[in-house]
Amino acid sequence: MALTRFSASTRTWFTKTFGQPTTVQAEAWRAIADGGHTLVVAPTGSGKTLAAFLWALDGLLRRPRQAGAGTRVVYVSPLKALGADVERNLRAPLAGIGAEHLTVGVRSGDTTASQRARLRRQPPDILITTPESLYLMLTSGARDTLRDVETVIVDEIHAIAGTKRGTHQALSLERLDLTTGRDVQRIALSATVRPIDQVARFLGGDREVTVVAPPASKQWDVAVATPPLEDPWPTLEREILEGICRARSTLVFTNSRRAAEKLTAQLNELWAERGGDSDIARAHHGSVSPQVRSEIEEGLKSGQLRAVVATSSLELGIDMGAV
Repeated sequence: MALTRFSASTRTWFTKTFGQPTTVQAEAWRAIADGGHTLVVAPTGSGKTLAAFLWALDGLLRRPRQAGAGTRVVYVSPLKALGADVERNLRAPLAGIGAEHLTVGVRSGDTTASQRARLRRQPPDILITTPESLYLMLTSGARDTLRDVETVIVDEIHAIAGTKRGTHQALSLERLDLTTGRDVQRIALSATVRPIDQVARFLGGDREVTVVAPPASKQWDVAVATPPLEDPWPTLEREILEGICRARSTLVFTNSRRAAEKLTAQLNELWAERGGDSDIARAHHGSVSPQVRSEIEEGLKSGQLRAVVATSSLELGIDMGAV
């Protein structure tokens, strides 16, 4: 029943690829297909990102773009790395439903002047951006490319709700409605958010928001380890390396870029002493170039890279597969 309102090509692709929708997908599609503003709260791996995107993609397929039209779907991520990850993950559904002709563009702090100019000349069907870049577009000549937006997807809403950054984004969503002259459908996603009713009000303002939050549980295995105070680093490094060796993929978080680089170097040195013929870990933080960050993320997703030592640059919902 959850797929009955989709086009035949979308139903066929989804069924062949996934079989049945997850609970959160089925509930989300009922709310989203009715056109209502929707807050989807579910654990990582439940398919909520596809739940938000698939109805929008299907709509783009069913209603072909008119000549001269602008962007119709906007995805807003609080983290540039998350936006790049979503861009990659859209390739499979676009190809699967027969919508390879739909274009996807990315506008963030890493976007060059020439790339921004190209986005203005040729607005993509789907725009992936950050709260700050969306604001810059809405307060410049680039806002004309957003006049046809029908859907805005706000990911990881818990990361900005209740903050100055969140207030800034809320104003941008109101500006977007003014730019389009209509109430753009808002779909927000979060793996962890409490209290849900307050976040729903934050998303909708004075508009009604449907909350999709099916019961879910996660199994946690948490341990707190205290290394010897007289010489903590060698012990920590060895313990972390042992953990990396036991797992397929590992994310290690540090509080600073310097610590990330130092720990990465030490892990690779210890690995080499064991006979490793290539680096077992790489560092990921804001000073790493966008191209290298993307390379590191792909390496971890594919299993070619065993570990990434990161700052907050990888803390929000990156789809890394089996970590």
